[in-house]
Amino acid sequence: MAQDTIVLRVDERERPELVERLRAADLELRSVDHAHFGVRDDGVVATLYRSGKLVVQGRAAQLFVERFLPEHGATSAPAAPPGAADGPGLVTTIGSDEAGKGDYFGPLVVAAVEVRPEDRALLAKTGVTDSKQLSDQRVALLAPWIAEHHRHVIQRLDPPEYNREYAAHGNLNELLADLHARAIARLAAPGVRVVVDQFANEELLRTRLAETDVELIQIPRGERELAVAAASVLARNGFLEGLRAAGDEYAVDLHKGAGPPVDRCARELVRDHGRAALERVAKLHFKNTAKLDR
Repeated sequence: MAQDTIVLRVDERERPELVERLRAADLELRSVDHAHFGVRDDGVVATLYRSGKLVVQGRAAQLFVERFLPEHGATSAPAAPPGAADGPGLVTTIGSDEAGKGDYFGPLVVAAVEVRPEDRALLAKTGVTDSKQLSDQRVALLAPWIAEHHRHVIQRLDPPEYNREYAAHGNLNELLADLHARAIARLAAPGVRVVVDQFANEELLRTRLAETDVELIQIPRGERELAVAAASVLARNGFLEGLRAAGDEYAVDLHKGAGPPVDRCARELVRDHGRAALERVAKLHFKNTAKLDR
């Protein structure tokens, strides 16, 4: 992305809320001469001067504004040459994200969500953010609301189908690129902006979406963009629902992640229900499977 500079005015009433949002995201506020503070995020340097002027610079400047000052999103785009595309927030944006790729048990889920400019303020006010910062209970409350108010597509691979697809691809990033492309293509129109949390070489997804003629932006921590955050909530909810369904099939509480509690759960599952049960609830290429034979 190009290096952008955005200049806004943040009044005294807005400053405490901005500080709270920055600290909630674990960003360090640094001392800067003639300024209230400076802060660095991935691809962004922002400085709030004592005059109330906020200067945001970097390749993800617009996404920073959309995340931390969504009420300014509609008026804060950087200057652009005639004919250039508007930044996220000024145009309809499709966000795409996944859940379950690091979890031994349960499905892999990819969700894509369309967010129009007029939807952004309410989406932010509702508390939609990166699902990793939300409790499972909050995700379960937000997901139906997002699904009701926004066009969306969910691609879910439960373990039996996931294991077949993974064997065919031989690579998780190739499989993820296919799922993201399928979800995005069902919402996209030529020229629409798409933001994805970067998970691999950008060409993997760009090649698959070439015929859709979208404007594709892939960045680390893409959940800073509201559309990606909304997608992360739907994907996470789909994963949690699939994990519960897989556990209910064998009346066991399947653990998240891939650590020691998961290993113990897998051993108990195989002991009580046999190896075939594992194939129905787990991603078999994980190292956890090999540990069962030790």
